[in-house]
Amino acid sequence: MRRISKLTRVAVGVASLGLVATACGGTSSDSGDSDSNDKGLAIAYDVGGKGDQSFNDAAYAGLTKAKDEFGYKTADIEPTEGETDADKEQRLASLAKQGYNPVIGVGFAYGPAMKAVAAKYPKTTFGIVDSVVEGKNVASLVFAEEQASYLAGVAAAKATKTDVVGFVGGVDVPLIHKFEAGYKQGVQDTNSKVKVLSQYLTQTAEEGGFSSPDKGKAAAEGQIEKKADVLYAAAGLSGQGVIEAAAKAKVWAIGVDSDQYKQAALAPYKNYILTSALKDVGGAVYALAKSVNDDKPLTGTQTFDLKVNGVGLSESNPEYAKVAGLQDAVDKAKQEIIDGKIKVNTE
Repeated sequence: MRRISKLTRVAVGVASLGLVATACGGTSSDSGDSDSNDKGLAIAYDVGGKGDQSFNDAAYAGLTKAKDEFGYKTADIEPTEGETDADKEQRLASLAKQGYNPVIGVGFAYGPAMKAVAAKYPKTTFGIVDSVVEGKNVASLVFAEEQASYLAGVAAAKATKTDVVGFVGGVDVPLIHKFEAGYKQGVQDTNSKVKVLSQYLTQTAEEGGFSSPDKGKAAAEGQIEKKADVLYAAAGLSGQGVIEAAAKAKVWAIGVDSDQYKQAALAPYKNYILTSALKDVGGAVYALAKSVNDDKPLTGTQTFDLKVNGVGLSESNPEYAKVAGLQDAVDKAKQEIIDGKIKVNTE
């Protein structure tokens, strides 16, 4: 039976950290044969790696916070092109063998590798973002993406002038279906006259759905031609292309995972980023690191939702407050979701 631990609130607020989105990749890991768990947090990135201004950078913000607070050694490792589950398994095993604790796989693609490696290193606490992996020493860090996406749909329905909005998903997988389902429901519940155009960039991550801004840009341009004037992308690095296309056409974009209005690399387009559907990946990473540092490691399924501010909607762009009825509608929807009056679809 899966053990479900109560979510600690230490995660709350890391999403608001200024994310360090540098072009430097890489790692601070060392060679060695230690299994003494005397080092700190290590994270292994998902497709797109550091610098995606979104999902992976949010995880890096959590690592940075933990490193600064606890003063220990950290490592962050980039993915490789076309890698296999065996490659991921080797990466996680290497980090555990070197003594890093916890070791976190950022993304559901680490599921099979995490299950295999965790069993071999029972003294190490492992974490996986966006997937549930059974194991006595594994914390599954999952999010109510559909709830944040519902709020994004409310915002889109309030902001559109053409009654056409768009959704761009990076890869056609169940996780991204949650984003689309919540967004569509939020739009329709707010204004049933608004049409939602949906498009997925690829069928598999290996085809670049999460790592190809050019694919995102092309999809966005196609939706803009069909009169969409608010575009929401759940596509990792590919979302940057959606935002670029929206800014060029002077229509609204809605960011994802991190507050993309604040990202330095997106500064040229920020005036057209109405809001972002937030997902506190950084908070989840930090929470697990803190629990291990406190000798009370979290395990089981840790769910980050609106009730614990694990997801939400950003309000950084001053234009957000100027859209008629938007703030009140979002606040009302948020409270009704928390109270259970609105049940958000996941597919």
